[in-house]
Amino acid sequence: MDCANVSRLLIVDDDGEILSLLKKFFVQHGYQVDVAAHGEAMWAAIAQARPDTIILDLMLPGEGGLSLCQKVRAQMGIPIIMLTAMAELSDRIVGLELGADDYLTKPFAPQELLARVRALQRRVGENTPLVGEPSRPVMAFAGWHLDITCRELRSPEGVMIPMSAGEFDLLLVLLEHPQRILTREQLIDLTHGQGHDAYDRSIDVQISRLRRKIEPDSKRPDLIRTVRNGGYMFTAKVSRS
Repeated sequence: MDCANVSRLLIVDDDGEILSLLKKFFVQHGYQVDVAAHGEAMWAAIAQARPDTIILDLMLPGEGGLSLCQKVRAQMGIPIIMLTAMAELSDRIVGLELGADDYLTKPFAPQELLARVRALQRRVGENTPLVGEPSRPVMAFAGWHLDITCRELRSPEGVMIPMSAGEFDLLLVLLEHPQRILTREQLIDLTHGQGHDAYDRSIDVQISRLRRKIEPDSKRPDLIRTVRNGGYMFTAKVSRS
């Protein structure tokens, strides 16, 4: 999607003051904004109007943000930015493991969250062709097919595999650089842009998630190999159609 166009956000947080502040802030920046204070309200909002991005708090009454993130990721490909008052690295890793595309620790400036939303939507939009623009090819490897236009991954059996925006971006980068060692820093730059404030472990988590989806045995990966003191290498031959 083009961030210059109207985009719909769904903000899920049980803090009414934060919801009010963020809704006003994002509306002022040209977004349509829905809000929800808990999981049931989140699902109701999604059913009424599917958002382009979900901003999801970790700590919610009833069902928590991590569980909700996992369910959203299993059912649909809506990008998710998680918010948390916890700065622990383990919490960030768990959030990424369950499918979050980005993570922001409270307290934060609304401008920083806006920048994260724009960056995430820009990454998604870069792979969505404009009307009348030729679609990018389908990339194939080891019987798998990655449809760039529809952002869909299909198994050799033709089953569509749900992916987060981060997983899609990372797999696309690997397919565009087969049989080449890419360092963690290069992968961060290629998926998020140079200067993005990321940490090495986030790439390791995304690699782990991809392996569980495309490797016959994720504990003995063959398609995405770890190169000691180097990074990662995608080993399969890649074709375009």
